[in-house]
Amino acid sequence: MKNQTAWHLIHTKPRQEKTACEQLERQGFTTYLPLIRQQGPTNQQIIPLFPRYLFIRLTAGLDDWTPIRSTRGVSSLVRVGMNPAIISEHLIKAIQQRADGDGFHKPATKKLTKGDRIRLISGPFAEYEAIFSEQRAENRAIILLNLIGKQNRIEVPTESFIICN
Repeated sequence: MKNQTAWHLIHTKPRQEKTACEQLERQGFTTYLPLIRQQGPTNQQIIPLFPRYLFIRLTAGLDDWTPIRSTRGVSSLVRVGMNPAIISEHLIKAIQQRADGDGFHKPATKKLTKGDRIRLISGPFAEYEAIFSEQRAENRAIILLNLIGKQNRIEVPTESFIICN
């Protein structure tokens, strides 16, 4: 695993995603902060696609990871057990492909209907495929996720998945 480059996930302090991203880049790290344009009541806002998270590309054995946790805006490096969580290159590319020419994430252009295939992109089931069941609230949905041979109804935030093509 030495010298293997991979994407990892940074958990930021509230509303500090851009600060953390800028500070990490000043330290020479490669980061990716997906953004989305959101229409507010009076104006358009640019907000993170995944509030309190950003991606960082690190090389095991080469990059010094110790300054990350003390970087302004950073809360922690997301871990699975004792190891930093690895985010697949495929998932990062899928998110990047949904960005427009200005680098902003494209909201879904298709209205979800019952039975649409989706791919989870955050949360404990990231990278799993599921079936859209119903819209709950403005930003919540019920999905059907096949776990251990059984289809489970789970409520998730709508920003935690993308529509499969």
